[in-house]
Amino acid sequence: MSYAFRDRLATADNTTWLAVAVAALLLAAPFFLGGFQTSLLTRTLIFALFAVAFNLLYGYTGLLSFGHAMFVSVAGYTTAKTATVIAPALGFGELFGGIAPVVTWILILALSVVVATIVAVTIGYLSVQLEEIYFALITLAFSMAIFVVFLQDTIGELLHSFGLGDGTWSNGSDGLTFRMGEVQLFGSEFRLVSLVDPFHYYFLALFIVTLGLYALWRIVRSPFGMICQAIRENPDRARALGINVTYHQWMTFIISGMFSGLAGGLLVSLSGQVNPEAHAHWSFSAVPVLMTVIGGPYSFLGPVFGAFAHEYLRWIIRQFPLLEEYWQFSFGVLLLIVVLFLDNGVAGGINRFRAWLGVASTRYADDGAGGVVAFTRETVTHYLSLAGEKLAR
Repeated sequence: MSYAFRDRLATADNTTWLAVAVAALLLAAPFFLGGFQTSLLTRTLIFALFAVAFNLLYGYTGLLSFGHAMFVSVAGYTTAKTATVIAPALGFGELFGGIAPVVTWILILALSVVVATIVAVTIGYLSVQLEEIYFALITLAFSMAIFVVFLQDTIGELLHSFGLGDGTWSNGSDGLTFRMGEVQLFGSEFRLVSLVDPFHYYFLALFIVTLGLYALWRIVRSPFGMICQAIRENPDRARALGINVTYHQWMTFIISGMFSGLAGGLLVSLSGQVNPEAHAHWSFSAVPVLMTVIGGPYSFLGPVFGAFAHEYLRWIIRQFPLLEEYWQFSFGVLLLIVVLFLDNGVAGGINRFRAWLGVASTRYADDGAGGVVAFTRETVTHYLSLAGEKLAR
């Protein structure tokens, strides 16, 4: 072991060690989890990327979008068409042999990002001309327009009017289904995406999600990210400083849509199906909003915490028929707790708990267990009073 590496290990802080531990757990998880839990974890990681991409627009720039489902849906239909039409037409099976499914998947992600970016460029330019609630409503309107296009198979009918195809493109409410082929690599054979146990796909998704999150982290830590936060805090003052607010909002919309499209390609590849109700409806646009609010919009990792909380709490609720019957009420109670007792969601709660532990350890050193009990009582009383003030407003 080199001296430089040993010194870095010796000076690593708790955050570094926590990141290493989380990385080790994520890499080891599919070796211990069953097929369903591996699929759930894969889906959660993809949603984490989707939520962080959404939060670039909401938490860092101050624009609330109710239409991010459009990026996942256009990426999803691009995924299905690439797997069923484009790749076979290009002869990927003959060109690449046993690794054709992997090459197809790479093309799927590339085209998903391209198509989502094109949608973001056009719709984003029109949307950022409006502000606040009007921006939220116009993104919702565009998203529902795309939902209707897929639901009524408008593209298929349009192509058929020009003598192309049989009038079926998105297959209406039934959507499209596909399966990724078998990969033959180094003498072994496996399905790239198995619906029963996506063991191999998990590592591919983990790699892409990690790259996507790192890219977004670099963006928010860049001067561009600082400008976005300035716009969020006070757009008028940002304009007074010479910042082109509308342009930066448009660029943020494009970047957010691009990474949302990447998440859409990953998600639809995992499920092997796409349909308007599941991926284009306005209710799907609420998913990243919920995850961000639960996790905390003013922390980069907040939406990641929110994605895990949302998906695993949803799974826990499904285990109890009574809770599942009223799962919207269960989530409503969760959101109420977050709003009343946590500043900046789960991320803020974690920071406050770490600070609480520091004070509690000091009280224990001074007054023993009785000091910790008294401090706990003070904390509970304080938060209950704050909750009462919020409810009274």
